[in-house]
Amino acid sequence: MNLKLSTESLARTAGRRPWRTIGAWLVLLIAAFALMSTLLGDAISIEDRMTNNPEFVRADTLLDERLGKSDDSSELVVVRSTALTVDEPAYREYVEGLFADLTSLGDEVVLGGAHYYLTGDESLVSADRYTTIVPLTMAPDAEDVVKQVYEVIDHAGEAGDFEVLITGDASFAAGAIELAENTLQTGEAIGVGVALIVLALVFGAIAAALLPIALGVAAVVGALGVTALVGQAMDLAIGVTNIVTMMGLAVGIDYSLFVLSRYREERSRGLDKIDAIAATGATASRAVLFSGMTVVLALCGLVMFPMSIFYTMGIGAILVVMVAVMAALTLLPALLGLFGDRVNAWRIPFIQRRGDRQGAVATGGFWATTASVVMRRPFVSLIIASGLLIAAAVPYFDANMGITGISGLPDDLRAKQGFMVLQEEFGFGQDAPAVVVIDGPTDALAVQVGISRLEEAVASDPTFVSSELEVYPEANLSVLSARIVGDPLEKTAMDAVAQLRSEYIPEAFGDRPAEVLVTGQTAGILDFNQTTSTYTPIVFVFVLSLSFVLLTIAFRSIVIPLTSIVMNLLSVGAAYGLLVLVFQKGVGADILGFQQVDAIESWLPLFLFAILFGLSMDYQVFLLSRIRETYRQTGDTPGAVSFGLRSTGRLITGAALIMVAVFGGFALGDMVMFQQMGFGLAVAVLVDATIIRSVLVPATITLLGNRSWYMPRWLEWIPNVSIGEAQQAQAQPERGREPDVPPEPLHPAPAVAEVQEEPAGSEPDPE
Repeated sequence: MNLKLSTESLARTAGRRPWRTIGAWLVLLIAAFALMSTLLGDAISIEDRMTNNPEFVRADTLLDERLGKSDDSSELVVVRSTALTVDEPAYREYVEGLFADLTSLGDEVVLGGAHYYLTGDESLVSADRYTTIVPLTMAPDAEDVVKQVYEVIDHAGEAGDFEVLITGDASFAAGAIELAENTLQTGEAIGVGVALIVLALVFGAIAAALLPIALGVAAVVGALGVTALVGQAMDLAIGVTNIVTMMGLAVGIDYSLFVLSRYREERSRGLDKIDAIAATGATASRAVLFSGMTVVLALCGLVMFPMSIFYTMGIGAILVVMVAVMAALTLLPALLGLFGDRVNAWRIPFIQRRGDRQGAVATGGFWATTASVVMRRPFVSLIIASGLLIAAAVPYFDANMGITGISGLPDDLRAKQGFMVLQEEFGFGQDAPAVVVIDGPTDALAVQVGISRLEEAVASDPTFVSSELEVYPEANLSVLSARIVGDPLEKTAMDAVAQLRSEYIPEAFGDRPAEVLVTGQTAGILDFNQTTSTYTPIVFVFVLSLSFVLLTIAFRSIVIPLTSIVMNLLSVGAAYGLLVLVFQKGVGADILGFQQVDAIESWLPLFLFAILFGLSMDYQVFLLSRIRETYRQTGDTPGAVSFGLRSTGRLITGAALIMVAVFGGFALGDMVMFQQMGFGLAVAVLVDATIIRSVLVPATITLLGNRSWYMPRWLEWIPNVSIGEAQQAQAQPERGREPDVPPEPLHPAPAVAEVQEEPAGSEPDPE
């Protein structure tokens, strides 16, 4: 069975009818921009939902069903003075005036609140009586209106004797959104800037450097427009725009770089413009298609995870990869059909040799030397490279998985400043207690005894500051709120809640007629960590299995997929280990400008695996497609390896540097979460493009020889859509070719020293 993908005809059609193709894309991008501008903002939510119904979700559902769902949130305004105590009349006058100003904002912002002078509650006053808390009940979606509260507080804080701060869910959410937006802008600016420089160095021409950036931006805009439509059917997590931008710039530029380079190479061999576009479609575009399919399969691992932040970010990343693939397969050939050799305009002096300007594969230089060294000592190269990657992965075995929480936010964040004062003056930093929901008859003696025992256990645990019991007889529900010391996301707090679940509650209630569930911020993180542990092996098996199947179809070999998977796991493992080494152990953290923390984000390994495995396969497909294509032409595996490395080495390195810049830009953000994510992605891509592609792949294939292409007879029924097959009929295998001699042109062409450029004023092909 011989099934051919029509990437060649798609490219030829787009190249022959450039205006129609470009016009269609312009319409789509304008529509996408309109959707993004009008719908995307309202589709993004800061709430994370889990669909596998863990304990904290069941507790929240019980509260909603029995007591009614409330979207209200609370904020704590902290007032302190360096000269006055709460017992002074001036202090009272100040607090009452501030409270009046806050409540005058109306029900759209503040629903209500309390203060010490209104309730006489001594728990609202610090031990030295210089600080007091003003609790506020905020309206739904408070993160959107909390800035109005900030204005009142800032105005009140101008009084010399008082300092006013605020902390709570809304202020933290608003701060996180602002930090995420700043990180996005930084990543975009650095990524695009570095990409332009790297592409200019790779191509030696400004015009050729601009095309991949334009394609990357088009992929981002198009995907954000589709994402906005998806957001009308489901809430999107706050990080979805970050991941779409990050992945869109990375893969959009990556795919365009590979296609454009192959076009220039085909033109250097003497093919006319349309035939060069078609040949590129039959080779590079097909590799891009398979590469994109592999990335999408890996990203499906995120969609499988039952949490909104994972599956919405997975959906966003999948959408942008699909748009980037379509742009590379249609829009880029159309632009090449329109501009032709004018993509080589605005050449940069001294960047490339004259023979290289049109894109011919070099027969010497760094990559030829690298190939020669690795292939001369393949076993030694394999051992050294593998040893380095394994050594880099070792620190991961000491990883402390958790949530950086408030400690991972910058100290100048408004909500964190209020948190630190609360921690200092009141012993707790945030109003995020562990909430114990007791479903049972409130008038039953057994239930009351169980509650009393639980209160005693909580009071004896120093991790809990205090507890408060609320009883709802009409709902047969009792709610015990246990306020936690410090950051509710730190390991100490999570250990305390875990002990509450595993020891205190079973000992207090035993066989009593009540169902007891724990919810709250800390309990939610515990359940998330447990879900991650459960789903990680499922996602790994799913991604690895489907990747093996796709690579088997792509290269018609079972050896190539196996070795590719092992090598990609080595690069992912190295990224994991270096994350722990830098962020948890602090090695080089100060030099790199990162903050050392006690934990690696528990969601990060699974997230990195899905992203990195897909991106690693990008380079693997690009390199192996050239190796297989040359092998099918010559029958010479060593020569094919050498030519493949020489023809893709500069491209893969350039693409990797661009990805490192994009991901590194996100690592420069102030949130440790983004620092860990950006660093992990950047270092893995760098390792993958250097050690894996430059050393491990050529060394492994050299050692295996023709066994690299082994395909069992009983799998011959698999459809032949493999990479490197389209042009094989053009040349017969030439066994015995020297490794460093490139194969003959894949297409019959006149013997020309250099292709003449089209006149600057020439018209594009007619429609």
